[in-house]
Amino acid sequence: MGRASSLIPFFFFLHVAASGVLGDSPYRFFTWNITYGDIWPMGVKQQGILINGRFPGPQIEAVTNDNVIVNVFNSLPEPFLISWNGIQQRRSSWQDGVDGTNCPIPPGRNFTYVMQFKDQIGSYFYFPSLAFHKAAGGFGGIRVLSRPLIPVPFPPPAGDFTLLIGDWFKANHSALKYVLDSGRDLPFPDGVLINGGGRNGNTFTVEQGSTYRFRMSNVGLTASLNIRIQGHAMKLVEVEGSHTLQNTYSSLDLHLGQSCSVLVTADQPAMDYYVVVSTRFTSKVLSTTAILRYSNSGGRTAGPPPGGPTIQIDWSLNQARSIRWNLTASGPRPNPQGSYHYGLVNTTRTIRLANSAPFIDGKQRYAVNSVSFVPGDTPLKVADFYKIPGVFSLGSIPDNPTFGGGGYLQTSVMAANFRDYVEIVFENYESTVQSWHIDGYSFWIVGMDGGQWSAASRKSYNLRDAVARCTVQVYPKSWSAIYMPLDNVGMWNVRSENWARRYLGQQFYLRVYSPANSWRDENPIPRNALLCGRASGRRTRPL
Repeated sequence: MGRASSLIPFFFFLHVAASGVLGDSPYRFFTWNITYGDIWPMGVKQQGILINGRFPGPQIEAVTNDNVIVNVFNSLPEPFLISWNGIQQRRSSWQDGVDGTNCPIPPGRNFTYVMQFKDQIGSYFYFPSLAFHKAAGGFGGIRVLSRPLIPVPFPPPAGDFTLLIGDWFKANHSALKYVLDSGRDLPFPDGVLINGGGRNGNTFTVEQGSTYRFRMSNVGLTASLNIRIQGHAMKLVEVEGSHTLQNTYSSLDLHLGQSCSVLVTADQPAMDYYVVVSTRFTSKVLSTTAILRYSNSGGRTAGPPPGGPTIQIDWSLNQARSIRWNLTASGPRPNPQGSYHYGLVNTTRTIRLANSAPFIDGKQRYAVNSVSFVPGDTPLKVADFYKIPGVFSLGSIPDNPTFGGGGYLQTSVMAANFRDYVEIVFENYESTVQSWHIDGYSFWIVGMDGGQWSAASRKSYNLRDAVARCTVQVYPKSWSAIYMPLDNVGMWNVRSENWARRYLGQQFYLRVYSPANSWRDENPIPRNALLCGRASGRRTRPL
């Protein structure tokens, strides 16, 4: 973990108070220094992004409602931001850490993120969001444990392991960015990593007869992954803050940006066993391994690594449908997850979003409803707060797909009203799996199927125990539908988790607006907010 800061100046406590952070909840302080350094994840020296000299970065461990203060010093020669994948930033998109909400941290400067993990539990991760930094590292795990008095629907495990898995390129991130800037797509990845290491680069030691929790996140750039543990069953217990029905799987698909937790019992003979991660839906299958080692093992492995699924889409779709909400389990609060009957609430708006891959001005771009996003000259949240005209226009992306017109460039922002209850349908007419994430929110995945979505598709929706999470996959030539209450005011990034697609435009911002302008609905601009673009030189709101 990042070293705790022991000296916090008085003005900082004023800033914390002005940010709406609750003073009666514990505080956890971290100080991170971001640098470049040499890494060899696949035996080839690369320029990596290190946090306090580490790749991957330090893990954040917290408890529901903790106040998490992360002071980030940017020692890179270029701007930098960190975003928090799945942490909902209640009432404060100011802390989201993406270029549409925050000004970048300039070289040699610092920014202090002030967050409360309000009413959250579960497994998440953080990552660098600017340029193509994500291809260089700078990511790490986040664990949010339940408060001691809140019952958890399984006995305490003997240990808790984090697996950050993802595809990887041997080329430096700057070279990959140049490829995209030149109007081309990325080549096929070179391999797959587990916690920044290649084949057999990680060992997880267990005691025979004990049960362990494995938290897994797909932090990669382009590929869905499958994970399996040789000779051992995986009992799924949590996905992105939701306790699930405890189904048992021999292998699990984890799509870009998704996280989950499984329980694994060391109930086999004392040997070494392979933990295998491999790409899904790719013509060439990339794989890597780690070792599950019994403490009394003689060091022998139990045969070759087990094979897994490759391109079987129906298999993956059926597995996704089997992941259900545990209605009787408590979430972050004492009341059970099923106490909110999401399926009985009438939706107020339907938004249909279709991905596409147009060429614009002779260059490869990616789009949502034919709009390929380009950043404004000022972060959109900052421009909105200071009412700076000309940076973006509300309604610059339509609610429904447009077909046959190619694509066009736009700083796309969709207007939405606070406390609306929306149905969003992600429609995929391409032959590749898509993965979508919405910052600031968790949503219910009420349906997914092949073919084209229509109003009749609602007959197949799961309106009782659909799982709630923040990232959803959409299979080729298929659709996925979600229900989402707009209960978090702010400017929120809706994006493809395929990082090349996001970089080349497959994203937009959802502006959830409340006319009340009340601190009850949204925290004020932080006193330490960085200002840039057309907002340079302005002052943040005084106390």
